[in-house]
Amino acid sequence: MESTRVEGGQYQATPVCGNAVPENLKQSKKPLIKENVSRGFPIEADNEKVSEIMRNYEKTMQERTEMHLGYPYNLDFEYQELVKLQSYSINNLGDPWLESNYGVHAREFEIGVLDWFAKLWHIDSNSYWGYITNCGTEGNLHGILVAREVHPEGVLYCSSETHYSVPKAARMYRMPFAEVETQVTGEMNLTHFRELLRKNTDKPAIVCANIGTTVKGAVDDLDGILDVLREEGFTEDRFYIHCDGALFGIMAPFLDRKLGENALVTFEKPIGSVSVSGHKFLGTPMPCGVIITRMEHIQALSNDVEYLNSRDATIMGSRNGHAAIFMWYNLCKKGLEGLYKDVQKCMINAKKLKQLLTDKDIPCMLNELSSTVVFERPREGAFIRKWQLACKDGMAHVVVMPSVELSKLKRFVDELLISREKVGAAGPTDIVEGLEHCRV
Repeated sequence: MESTRVEGGQYQATPVCGNAVPENLKQSKKPLIKENVSRGFPIEADNEKVSEIMRNYEKTMQERTEMHLGYPYNLDFEYQELVKLQSYSINNLGDPWLESNYGVHAREFEIGVLDWFAKLWHIDSNSYWGYITNCGTEGNLHGILVAREVHPEGVLYCSSETHYSVPKAARMYRMPFAEVETQVTGEMNLTHFRELLRKNTDKPAIVCANIGTTVKGAVDDLDGILDVLREEGFTEDRFYIHCDGALFGIMAPFLDRKLGENALVTFEKPIGSVSVSGHKFLGTPMPCGVIITRMEHIQALSNDVEYLNSRDATIMGSRNGHAAIFMWYNLCKKGLEGLYKDVQKCMINAKKLKQLLTDKDIPCMLNELSSTVVFERPREGAFIRKWQLACKDGMAHVVVMPSVELSKLKRFVDELLISREKVGAAGPTDIVEGLEHCRV
């Protein structure tokens, strides 16, 4: 499968069934591997050819991993001890607590992971329900589905900088949807939130609170959201809050050395659910995540399935049992102390990157509760592609993860300066309003 790039560094894959990119936007790009693996499968086995293709592909993955900075993935992990388990089709289908007739599963590991997150977010083991998802998006889809089942007439509120999976959930579930404006830092504008609530006082409120937005890493003021809801007459039986903590939901509890003090995310507050990704901060070779909700809410979603000899309360039927093992293994190997050190490393290196950019007069910002450094979008598409930067409007960002060393950040800044000398810096009209002033 070849890739194409359009001006500004955006790119997409060319589908095997045809060309979806207009000719005027196409630009030649070196294939991922030399061979075209999507067509012309051999009639007879060619083991050596297959081995050669996979060796070449591994080299490409090594190269691209080395130059990765723009997406929130921790690429520093080692699971050699689990390689032998790849010989088994481990499927955690159905409810994690109800063993189905399929015996090759990893439910005990899944429940171990869920109990760990339940303690992290302060909810008793008898009061929660959850499962390991295939990604953060599934966690959002599930949290909002539970909210919709609890409040069928509810209106979904989220900020304009919320992850795209939340508006997608509104479309999928045919839910009334209200988008809340944000502050320049990316945090939900509570004044506008209040205005929107007043237009729907007769309908329950379903709120998606961001624990780290996609682009700016902004954390919505959960206590402020609760205050607004109460002040506008929404009692706890008339609202549901889902916390999207894809990246920062795991990191936040470790910002204070004493876990649990002044907790940013906790079920001691009247929230309904929390979701995080496992492949982001923790680091796993496959996308995965966790959703935790209150046991009282999940009853509205559950159905018994005779075929499985289990209960259906998840979005997906089959679920990757390997993901449960990988997450359990990672949490056990690192421990709380290891995770704390990883969080501190990310936060410190993010501040150092911001300082490196500031010293070179490159407009940038870093929210206090974030390891995502936002800066002016480079003009050179090849540079964006090389460092795999995520871009939106006039912004790009680097997400500082445990796998990102300071030496790589210094190299990145040096190459960014060379790129700016070559094609120029962003003009004043190209920079998102406020970015040059947001030296948080």
